[in-house]
Amino acid sequence: MNTIDEAMIAILEKRLELSKLNYSDDTYDDVEEMLHDLEDDFNEKYGDQLEDILEKVHLKHCPESDVLLPTAYLAKKFVETADGEIEIGKKEGVEVEWIEDPVANARLVLLPAPTRVLLMTPKGIDIVWETE
Repeated sequence: MNTIDEAMIAILEKRLELSKLNYSDDTYDDVEEMLHDLEDDFNEKYGDQLEDILEKVHLKHCPESDVLLPTAYLAKKFVETADGEIEIGKKEGVEVEWIEDPVANARLVLLPAPTRVLLMTPKGIDIVWETE
């Protein structure tokens, strides 16, 4: 696994840890701060590279939507299956104005292992970019 995947997985795991805590939990603020540090480091280290990729994806599939920071495209909530796969809900990632149907609820999601960008539309889920 490459370092970008490891960094994404670390963010996803920290988001999962945070989602299991209540605001009143003594460790909530510390976990939230660690998450923000991971996200900042990720954007600093991989942001330019991923923003170039996301810009190309946006131009092809959703040119009317702005490109955001790469961490915005990562799932906030997910379920890890028994075989280690990640399942995400239909509201994860970033909502975009899909060129084929601008009023459709379309979303772009960045996932690790392999690093890839998914386009989720009413027609289904397509991998619109993936590491080679």
